[in-house]
Amino acid sequence: MNHDKQTIPHIDRGGSNSYQPLNRVYLVGLFVCTILPLFFSCSEAREHTADAINPKDSVAMMTSYGVNTLISDSGVIKYRIVTEQWDVNTTRQPSRWEFMKGIFFEQFDEKFQVQSYIQADTAWYFDQQRLWKLRGRVSLRTTDGLIFTSEELYWDGMTHEFYSNVYSRLVTPERTLHGTYFRSNESMTRYTVTNSKGSFIAEDMEDDQQEKDNATTGSGNPSAANQPADTTTVAPTVRPAHKKHAATK
Repeated sequence: MNHDKQTIPHIDRGGSNSYQPLNRVYLVGLFVCTILPLFFSCSEAREHTADAINPKDSVAMMTSYGVNTLISDSGVIKYRIVTEQWDVNTTRQPSRWEFMKGIFFEQFDEKFQVQSYIQADTAWYFDQQRLWKLRGRVSLRTTDGLIFTSEELYWDGMTHEFYSNVYSRLVTPERTLHGTYFRSNESMTRYTVTNSKGSFIAEDMEDDQQEKDNATTGSGNPSAANQPADTTTVAPTVRPAHKKHAATK
């Protein structure tokens, strides 16, 4: 008995193959809609950064506002400070106090009486050197009527002196002086102005001339004619060299 082999027709399930192009289109569309926007958005992103902070050594350790305080030296109250802002910086070299919004002083004598008033637009105090540096419309007034003005003034707490190396003006009840070098004690009773010009009372000049004449002719001393000539020479006074502080850089 012959049994012919029946050939089972192959059913082509082309349905699954018909979906493959659609799947590819879907994947491409998904890539375009999701990945490409992210790529372009990342490439065009703008950084929103804040300004760089100051270097560490320029940041004040302490800042005080509206200051009105008394400062002592060796246990004795020396002056009063009035300022809008006081920054203390101990990390900078040398360490310093900064008064960038102006400063006003009342300076006291040993009896706690007001001796002078000092003010400036800007000030620095270098505590290790005990040195004040005042700059910008510096004005110093004493209770005796002396007025000193300059654009810069140093106050040395070690030598107890004021000095300036820029143009300064000094006015007293008797005279007015201008010069490019000034040095004085703290009480402003002994001062030196060099490279100067100014006005003087005529009597001062006459007294100086009279003293020179007396020293030359020996007038006023009856026995001067019988005395041998004085051969002593007097060396001119030389101003000591100015020592620059490292803090003034």
